[in-house]
Amino acid sequence: MKDTDLTKRKNDHLDIVLRNSAPAAGSFAHWRFTHCALPELHLDQIDLRTRLFSRTMQAPFLISSMTGGAARALTINHHLAEAAQTLGLALGVGSQRVALESDNNFGLTRDLRRIAPDIPLLANLGAAQIVGESGRRLALNAVNMIEADALIVHLNPLQEALQQGGDRDWRGVLEAISQLVKQLEVPVVIKEVGAGISPQVAQRLAEAGVSMIDIAGAGGTSWAAVEGERASNAQQRAVAMAFASWGIPTDEALRSVHAALPGMPLIASGGIRDGIDAAKALRLGAEIVGQAAAVLSSALHSAEAVTAHFQTLIEQLRVACFCTGSANLRQLRLAPLERVGEAP
Repeated sequence: MKDTDLTKRKNDHLDIVLRNSAPAAGSFAHWRFTHCALPELHLDQIDLRTRLFSRTMQAPFLISSMTGGAARALTINHHLAEAAQTLGLALGVGSQRVALESDNNFGLTRDLRRIAPDIPLLANLGAAQIVGESGRRLALNAVNMIEADALIVHLNPLQEALQQGGDRDWRGVLEAISQLVKQLEVPVVIKEVGAGISPQVAQRLAEAGVSMIDIAGAGGTSWAAVEGERASNAQQRAVAMAFASWGIPTDEALRSVHAALPGMPLIASGGIRDGIDAAKALRLGAEIVGQAAAVLSSALHSAEAVTAHFQTLIEQLRVACFCTGSANLRQLRLAPLERVGEAP
């Protein structure tokens, strides 16, 4: 695919996500903490710190991958990096494919590390790009171009199946991941993009040696619906929109993968609306919680807007800890939580 076609596709993606960024009721709405009316804590002393890839984070939030080849990604990436550094959060950049295959870097350079020298910074490539002889080279370049602490390899078979010019041949992806784990000097993180990861797939990834999994379940951005909006004719749109609600809900994917692989560090993303959802995700097995589309409009505006957005989430998480009697994230992971409403 030509660079101009890839760039247009990424621009289309940003426009559609921005138009549809209002949060919906996610899968965590069916979970409820038991309120603690006597916390015996000082709210301001609750410790939300955690560690990721040998770096200390001030709160367990990952600004998730959301931008790729669009020219405005330079502004977005710089604003996200500034906010992540200010708040001590992790940052995962969008797909670096276009930046690696064209003369435009779209802000995906070592300037990001200069802006955010202290945070966990994660590079990003699609699974289809790491297959074949060029895969290792692309992965190394992706890591080096931003001085990343780890590489995200994103799995998006549904999106690729539905988009025009998508990567249809997924043979050899697992073996490519396994080889990449052995060849790279940084950890490899596997991320779905909104359809979730099952325990069976997670087990195969664990056997391949990956360091972390972002289960990225259904409940956030539907890339099937995004591709449906981009469809050039009624038939393509009908095929795509049939899969608009396809996938494993985030809470279900998180619970089942954590139960099957309790030692595998997990990131929960996909429909995280606020700090209360984040608290529930941490209680259900996540080490880190990711959010992307909900902050995109703030990222276009300024670093201060991104900072304000995540300060709200952090304060919500802190209050959730307070009202469950949890002095830190370790205690939050033991707080009483029950499923209400729909049957499990």
